[in-house]
Amino acid sequence: MSLQPLSIAAAFDTVKTDKDLRTIAEKVEKGIRITDEEGFLLFEKGELGFVGALANHIAQRLHNNKVYFNRNFHIEPTNVCVFTCNFCSYSRQYKHKDDGWELTMEQMLDIVRKYDGEPVTEVHIVGGVHPKMNLEFFCELLRKIKAHRPGLHLKGFTAVELDYMIRKAKLSIEEGMKQLKDAGLQSLPGGGAEIFHPDVRNKICADKVDGDGWLHIHKTAHNLGMHSNATMLYGHVENYAHRIDHMSRLRQLQDKTGGFNCFIPLKFRNKDNDMSYIKEASIIEDLRLYAISRIYMDNVRNLKAYWPMLGRQTAQLTLSFGVNDLDGTIDDTTKIYSMAGAEEQNPAMSTEQLCDMIHAVGRIPVERDTLYNELKVFSEEVAG
Repeated sequence: MSLQPLSIAAAFDTVKTDKDLRTIAEKVEKGIRITDEEGFLLFEKGELGFVGALANHIAQRLHNNKVYFNRNFHIEPTNVCVFTCNFCSYSRQYKHKDDGWELTMEQMLDIVRKYDGEPVTEVHIVGGVHPKMNLEFFCELLRKIKAHRPGLHLKGFTAVELDYMIRKAKLSIEEGMKQLKDAGLQSLPGGGAEIFHPDVRNKICADKVDGDGWLHIHKTAHNLGMHSNATMLYGHVENYAHRIDHMSRLRQLQDKTGGFNCFIPLKFRNKDNDMSYIKEASIIEDLRLYAISRIYMDNVRNLKAYWPMLGRQTAQLTLSFGVNDLDGTIDDTTKIYSMAGAEEQNPAMSTEQLCDMIHAVGRIPVERDTLYNELKVFSEEVAG
C-alpha cells in the first residue's frame, strides 16, 4: 500500500481556492502555531495528501529523516482492576477475576532479571488498578528494581493508577509523586488520558480520574523534574471538537511545563469490550489523525505510533505522515495490545527487523533512551 504525501509545494496547489486551508499551509511553512479553529477545520476539510504534506514537512524540519525507537520491556503487574472502562478489553473486575492475573513482587523482579546482560534501557510498568497493590508495594518494587539494575530507566504507572494508589494512601498528589520519585520512578507513560472532555469521558470511563485530574498528575510530575508522555484514544464516540479540546489542554500544559516527551494517538480497537459495536477507524482516518496531530501539537517534539497496536504496515505508513517514533523493540508479549484486538498478536520485533522497516521508507533508524538522547544511529549496512 502506498500513500505518500504530497510535497508542501504541491499541497499549496491543492488549496488554491480555499483561503482558510491556504492560511494554515502558510503558517506551517513559517513555523507558526495554528489555532483550535484551524485544527478543527483540518479535521473537517483537510484531505489526506494535504495534511500529510504539512505533517511531513514539520517532521522533516524537526528530525530530518530520523525515526526513533528504544529497547524496552514491559511489566504488567495485573489485569485485575477496580474500574470498568467500556473500551477496555484488558482488565478483569476485582470481584470477577477468574481469568485475571496478579504477579507477585518476586515474579516481577524475575522479569527484570530475565534481561540481565541485554542492552535494554527502559522498563515500562503499567497494568490494572488492583486494591492490594498500593503505593507502599510499588515503592518497594521500584527500589528493588533500581537496586538490581541502577542504569535501567523506570517508567511507570498511568495517571489512573497513580490517582488511586495516592488517594488510598491518603496523601496529596504532590506527596505521593514525591515518594515514588524518591523510590526510583523517573518518568510517566501517557495512558489513561483517553478523551478529556466530560461528555465523552462520562460515557466511556466515568469512574476513574477525570481529565483535570490526569493533567494535574502530569503537571506535578513535570514540576518534580520528571518527564511524561501524553496519549489520546481516538476512533470511538468522540467527535472532532472533542479531539481538539483534548489536544488543546495538552498543548496548554506543555506551554507551561515543557514536560511531555511525546504525543501518542491510540487507536480504539473493538475486540471483546463493551464498545464492540463501534466500527474501527480506517487506515485513511488513522493517517489523517496522525498528520493533524503533528500539525496541531507544535510544542511536543515527538509523535509516536505504537506499531503493535496499528500493525507494522500501517505504522510504517505513518512515518510519511508526521510520525518520528515507533516506540520500542518490545521483546516481550504485551497483553494490553493483543487482548484489545491489535494487529500484532505477539508484538515482538528485533532491532534488525525494526531498522529494516524504517529503512524501507527511506528513513534513518536511531536508537534513543527514554528522554530522547540518541544512543546509536543505524546505517543501512549495519542494522544489527
